Amino acid sequence: MKNKLKLGYEYLGEHSVKNIAEPARVYRVLMEPEAAGKVIGERRFLGRLSRRTALAAIIALVVVAGGLIGWNIYLQQSKKVEPASLDKMAYPLPDKPSIAVLPFDNMSAETEHEYFSDGLTEEIITALSKAPNIFVIARNSTFTYKGKPVKVQQVAEELGVRYVLEGSVRRTGDKVRITAQLVDAIKGLHLWAERYDRNLNDIFAIQDEITLKILTSLQVKLTRGEQARIEAKGTDNLEAYLKYIQALMYRLQFNKEGLVMSQKLLEEAITLDPNYANAYVGLGYTYWIDVLIGTSQSPEQSISKAMAMAKKALALDDSNPRAHGLLCYIYTIMRQHEKAIEEGERAIALAPNYADAYAYLSLPFLFVGKPQEVILLVEKAMRLNPIPPSFYYIHLGSAYSLIGRYEDSLNAFKKVVDQSPNNMIGHIGMAASYSLLGRDEEARAEAKEVLRINPRFSLERYASGLPYKNQADKDLHINALGKAGLE
Repeated sequence: MKNKLKLGYEYLGEHSVKNIAEPARVYRVLMEPEAAGKVIGERRFLGRLSRRTALAAIIALVVVAGGLIGWNIYLQQSKKVEPASLDKMAYPLPDKPSIAVLPFDNMSAETEHEYFSDGLTEEIITALSKAPNIFVIARNSTFTYKGKPVKVQQVAEELGVRYVLEGSVRRTGDKVRITAQLVDAIKGLHLWAERYDRNLNDIFAIQDEITLKILTSLQVKLTRGEQARIEAKGTDNLEAYLKYIQALMYRLQFNKEGLVMSQKLLEEAITLDPNYANAYVGLGYTYWIDVLIGTSQSPEQSISKAMAMAKKALALDDSNPRAHGLLCYIYTIMRQHEKAIEEGERAIALAPNYADAYAYLSLPFLFVGKPQEVILLVEKAMRLNPIPPSFYYIHLGSAYSLIGRYEDSLNAFKKVVDQSPNNMIGHIGMAASYSLLGRDEEARAEAKEVLRINPRFSLERYASGLPYKNQADKDLHINALGKAGLE
């Protein structure tokens, strides 16, 4: 018995094993002393070859068992997470399961696959946002942690959530390995951890599996219609999908070069799949952003193109919340306020956790003279997106001005400029706020900043584009800018 394990084996018969053509003999390891050296349940050996086969199967079983034990030890160790403190939460916990999805780490050798891991994260957040009985932090906030060594405890406390999902993506050729783990930050425990080794074509199924496993773990029940919307992928064409998520990363750069590249990729995605609704929505947003950041050669033409893309997307999929959100903005600029409100409300109904939809809906309420509604909607958007984009503060600052809270208005517009020093709307808002506060010197300094960014600024042309329904609201803003020295 020298150099032999003191183990016995119980023969469990032949079983089919994935990727092995012939059935394999399966044995259970017996660790009782009296079983040492015995093979129980095997009726016959077929000579030396069979003994070698059996021994190989036993060794394989021991290796697999050892691997499983090692994986379990890893999971037990990984469960040791420092619990988040309820007292340190930046916001009160919602009255329903709350989650933040951190950007999946790109473990691929090629850095250009970064968009792939970011796109996976974006798709999971988008799918979760459609579930009504859950609270999901928006992408803009969770992506501020990208590439930073943060703890789950910190994320939970800063964003005011109980659960955190983190993971990684490794793409090699047409293969992909995705790991994901869901953590209960309050208890400091991992609820589950999964590893998916699949073909790249299975990416849609993996996204659905992760999303539905999260909802199941958080005991979120869905109606059949809600589950159908969550599982809607929009395309079965992998190449079109990859171009779409790559285009998203370019679009979020918010500069002309990024928009041009995003438009090119989205047009290619549409060529590959002319029925891909999300690609039309994405293309519509590039035209809208082109107007928003002031790089469009013809704002009217860009808005017209954005409208056409939104309508095309809705003709393909009327349940697309982002298309309805885009229409809310477009109809507001076109002074069709009631239509804008209707589209904004539809976007929220379809995706209750879609933070931007609340901010979009606040815009028509601003221009019809309902600033209190604006403040409530932006506050809801900011709870879902605690580290928000600058346009949230633009809407909020404008609403504060209409109710005489000029100091709060000024602080909101300062946050816009802090995010983007060359944001002309932010400096216009600051100039108006300083003027309304009677701080004329500072108002004139901000007016000079406006002219630095756009030397051809015309107050008359700017005023003509503001879709206020009430003339008094418009006059308050324009007169304040005139007092600051803008003409």
